[in-house]
Amino acid sequence: MTIAENVAAIREAMAKAAEAAGRDPKEILLCAATKMNDAERVKEAVAAGVDCCGENRVQELTAKLPQGAYEGKPVHFIGHLQTNKVKYVVGAVDLIQSVDREDLLACIQKEAAKKNVTQDILLEVNVGGEESKSGFTPQEALAMAGRMGEFPNVRLKGLMAIPPVAEGHSNRRFFAEMRALGVDITAKKYDNVTMEHLSMGMSGDFADAILEGSTMIRVGTAIFGARDYTKK
Repeated sequence: MTIAENVAAIREAMAKAAEAAGRDPKEILLCAATKMNDAERVKEAVAAGVDCCGENRVQELTAKLPQGAYEGKPVHFIGHLQTNKVKYVVGAVDLIQSVDREDLLACIQKEAAKKNVTQDILLEVNVGGEESKSGFTPQEALAMAGRMGEFPNVRLKGLMAIPPVAEGHSNRRFFAEMRALGVDITAKKYDNVTMEHLSMGMSGDFADAILEGSTMIRVGTAIFGARDYTKK
């Protein structure tokens, strides 16, 4: 199947999940996870109607931007971000989804102030409490949201999560926990916080994520096919 056909199939599955949840499919964004796909393939996804593109690697982001890979759509950074590479990302992307620790948030604030921009972010939550994954605990994310007034050049736009891999069971309880956390933060009415996005769900579990309130799914394999990690 072509990239356009894959996107159409995903849109159909999104619509079915949204209908089952009593939601409007238009309120759910499809973010193409473009890691290891060249500019031309990214352009195909953009032409096929994805809502935004998400890059995992700074070197790919900086290579594809001048090639116009994302032209016409917002670009997000969705991978682990090292503080020494923040300068390449702040102001270059519409949203940094993967802010997983306080020192990174502080670095983003410093760089955004230096560039005189306001950078939109999501807090990444380690909802499954996995030692192998970075991210705030739900309690830490709630506390961090309450401190966003300390970061005037950064706007918190919501939360992102990658739950544990489901083996013989659904991830829905983790997605439900994320939704509840988002509702809790929204109710607090913190300064510099607008909880617009709940980014959760990928190729294998986005339907369950939509059923539990996801407003943005991040899909790579189902759009582009399996990645070949033997290629550098």
